[in-house]
Amino acid sequence: MKEFFSIGEVSKLFNVNVPTLRYYDEIGLLKPEFTDEHNNYRYYSTQQFERLSTIKYLRTLGLPINKLLDFYDSLEVDTLIHLLKDQQTEIDRKKRELARIERKISRRIKQMEDAVNMPLEEISKIKLSEQRVAYLQHEYILGQDIEYPVTELRTKFKVHKDLFLGKVGLSISATNIKSNQFDRYSSIFMVLEDEDEDEDEITSPEITFPSREYLQIRFKGSHSEAAQYYEMLLTYMKKHHYELAGDSIEITLIDYGVTNNPDNYVTEILLPIK
Repeated sequence: MKEFFSIGEVSKLFNVNVPTLRYYDEIGLLKPEFTDEHNNYRYYSTQQFERLSTIKYLRTLGLPINKLLDFYDSLEVDTLIHLLKDQQTEIDRKKRELARIERKISRRIKQMEDAVNMPLEEISKIKLSEQRVAYLQHEYILGQDIEYPVTELRTKFKVHKDLFLGKVGLSISATNIKSNQFDRYSSIFMVLEDEDEDEDEITSPEITFPSREYLQIRFKGSHSEAAQYYEMLLTYMKKHHYELAGDSIEITLIDYGVTNNPDNYVTEILLPIK
């Protein structure tokens, strides 16, 4: 049996690439048995095979390099048990995070399918359950760059990870609606979902849109096309003897974030009524 194996041979035997073995040597995780002083070739003995197998196994479990160095500095069973328990805790955390992401994805799929399939330019009365929102009082005039208030919301409330489709909306105050100023928005908000409760990033003093009845309309287009649909809602409201009960909720459900074709944009307006 061979006594020593070159770095290339060890690479093939253990399916570990040569740069990784060199890195392990540099940081002291797995030093070769000796290095030829004439050509700087690294050579390993069979006694190092078990250590390399253990390193591969622990890396497969996700242990970071610095933790492996800690283990081999002590070479104590208790140290390895502690490291594995820590890794188990981290895996549990990742599983919860993946489950949360899966729920968010399912919600987004349902929302997009709903936006695509629901009839447009039809007014209906709906009742929504209360919604928690991160809310920012910010006057925005149609035609201005909307990304600025969105960025301000993201920065102030640290919700950048959650600026997903259909979660960021604008509101026109009841006063502006009644005076037909449909190009002047009074606030920007982000809808918070149950999954957001797990996130430490959200620091906003939340407000709640109460459970109430709304007149709803969806249309092709974005905020710049919304004015005529506010007029339609107000006409419908007057005809059916409803009164405006608060600020609007206006959300672009499909926009440039998910399609390059403006003809596919879909926006929803909700007016609270009593």
